[in-house]
Amino acid sequence: MGGLESGVVVGEPLPAGKRSTVRRLSFLVRLHILVHEVSVLDDVVSCAIARPRFDGQGNEIFDGKIGIFPFVTQEPARRNSINRLAGTLETKPLTSVNRDIMRSYLIEKLLPAIKEKWPRDDMMNPIFIQQDNARTHVDKNDEAFCEAARYGGFDIRLMCQPANSPDLNILDLGFFSAIQSLQYKEAPKTVDELISAVARSYDSFDVRKSNRIFLSLQLCMIEIMQAKGSNKYKIPHINKAKLENLKELPSQLKCDSTLVQEVMQILISKTSVTTKFTCNSWKVHLYGC
Repeated sequence: MGGLESGVVVGEPLPAGKRSTVRRLSFLVRLHILVHEVSVLDDVVSCAIARPRFDGQGNEIFDGKIGIFPFVTQEPARRNSINRLAGTLETKPLTSVNRDIMRSYLIEKLLPAIKEKWPRDDMMNPIFIQQDNARTHVDKNDEAFCEAARYGGFDIRLMCQPANSPDLNILDLGFFSAIQSLQYKEAPKTVDELISAVARSYDSFDVRKSNRIFLSLQLCMIEIMQAKGSNKYKIPHINKAKLENLKELPSQLKCDSTLVQEVMQILISKTSVTTKFTCNSWKVHLYGC
């Protein structure tokens, strides 16, 4: 669980055809917190999940469930109806989510949840919040966010996933499809019922299945390197559930050091990026610890 040491200086932009490849190959960061938005009916919910942790006997010590944060507001009803009186507060989805709203949710909701739930023995290590590349997301150097993130002695940073790489987002890789299938069984009819259904689905999601999805992420990282940054590969399967039942499921997947060196040479040849990485940096990236 060593910290990530890296220094990157980006030179001239690459031709459009090469950018996503290099972004995938240079995705060398610790994947602790993964943030994403999903549209559920007319509502948008921000969901945060981290990799769960277990002790040496396989007992859960951290479930990785940071929280879900619906983009809604409370508005008084304008007129009477058979369901409520005028003036009764109703939950309404936000009609639009801009960068200011995203910043306020990060600072006022997500950061406090991380600081409250994060394992105390790992507080001093960097925690990365991974966003996708939506225009409304907050810049990693945003002054207000960085100030709030440092409060309390934490080292919490923002980052974005590589472009055109849904397999590098743990939520797209399997988490959302799983909790949506649970939520659909309840058939909610109102915004409040919808939020409650999503929350129950999130809370009841199997922690060990979440851990297996994080292993799938590690497999995808290795496959991307073997494909030299291309997205023309198949997500491999290693019968994780069976290995777990046999108590043989690894927590980290090994990667050939020769492959790592080849990827570094590709990055050096295709970009004017100056990098400094320690051996632990590569392990942290490849294993998704």
